[in-house]
Amino acid sequence: MPEFTPVNQLPVEPDPTREGRMRWWNDARFGMFITYGPYAVLGRGEWAMQQEHIPAEEYTPLGDAMRTKPGAAREWAQLAHSAGMKYMVLTAKHCDGFHLWDTAQTDFCATRHGPRRDLVREYVDACREFDLGVGIYYCLMDWRHPDGDLCAIDEMARRRFVAYTHASVLELMSNYGKVDILWFDGPWPMPSAEQWESRELIKKVRRLQPDIIINNRARIAEDFGTPEGSVTPQKPGRAWEACMTFNGDWGYAATPSDDWHSVRDVLRMLRNATAFGGNLLLNIGPMADGSVPPEAFPRLKLLGAWLRTHGEAVYGQVTRIDGKLEPWVNTGFWTLKGDTGYYWLLRGYPGASFAIARVEGKVKRISLLGTGQQLEFRQEPERLIISGLPSICTEPDAQTPVLKIEFAEEPRQQLGAGMMLLPADRAAWW
Repeated sequence: MPEFTPVNQLPVEPDPTREGRMRWWNDARFGMFITYGPYAVLGRGEWAMQQEHIPAEEYTPLGDAMRTKPGAAREWAQLAHSAGMKYMVLTAKHCDGFHLWDTAQTDFCATRHGPRRDLVREYVDACREFDLGVGIYYCLMDWRHPDGDLCAIDEMARRRFVAYTHASVLELMSNYGKVDILWFDGPWPMPSAEQWESRELIKKVRRLQPDIIINNRARIAEDFGTPEGSVTPQKPGRAWEACMTFNGDWGYAATPSDDWHSVRDVLRMLRNATAFGGNLLLNIGPMADGSVPPEAFPRLKLLGAWLRTHGEAVYGQVTRIDGKLEPWVNTGFWTLKGDTGYYWLLRGYPGASFAIARVEGKVKRISLLGTGQQLEFRQEPERLIISGLPSICTEPDAQTPVLKIEFAEEPRQQLGAGMMLLPADRAAWW
């Protein structure tokens, strides 16, 4: 078997333009992933073709059955906007080879089957209407293409498959105006960037889209890392984005309501990402007609209401808490922006008064984020004692108020000797 370097361990190559290109993305913090294709008709996830060994001729009719309703992309974008998300990423082609746009590379596409419309065009237009960053996902692997497996062992097949891959990506980069994010995935079966000719492809992409941000899944580290399935911080200095499912599946699956993450679950993900300078990309797998599963709507609406009040603790340039503030305390969790700490009361409302241990740095002011209500406090050598909170939590959307704690200098906290010191990635466990 070929050796694969894990995508989040690839060496990062310097790029003097990276910081400027990525500032908006680092400020955005939160995006929506849309995993959509013919697999939605089956309702058993996006890997059904491979996991069930469905032949291409049997899979093709699923493209015809995928009758995307008018306005589906606008529904996605409107929901993302109302949920406080700042960008979207759409699976323009997943592993099954179905292209959601009008392509010259294959007949298995949305303009010749099912919708008989260019769904990428509709998606891009919807993103722009709601002022969302435009992200396009492209899976390098292709189960349907005749060279999709042979490319790893036959040079002529490799050349044909690489030509097909590059042409498909360059169509996406050429025909829809400004694209903000290119999200590669599935760099199998070829183990190296050289075999994929990834550097050459990315040079072509950047000539067309000079401000684009590119992830690390074309076997080059590029602009950001992509931990999947857990909010696992990357090393300091590395931009990263945790991609997470909403209900355990990427493509549509009719899962029980209990499988869906609660608002508080998503807030934990978002807080953990923010605390360590990362982003959260939360997936929605639309149904066969493009409708968002009904379980997602109330959760995302409540999440958006919470962010409209507490977004200051999330959006914008943040300071990583590594080595500065404890990643887990029994009453709450931190995010940090310079001299201002945001203490999320996510573990349960502590009552009218409580204490945070071993906080160093003179406190100037403490208030409830959103309402501005100032709270009383007293600093002792070992404790910051906070009082004056309402006796019952007044934050209705997720029972997660946030304290804005303004310091005279950047704060520090360490629970100290005799206590269990927690590793920096401890927050990812909660």
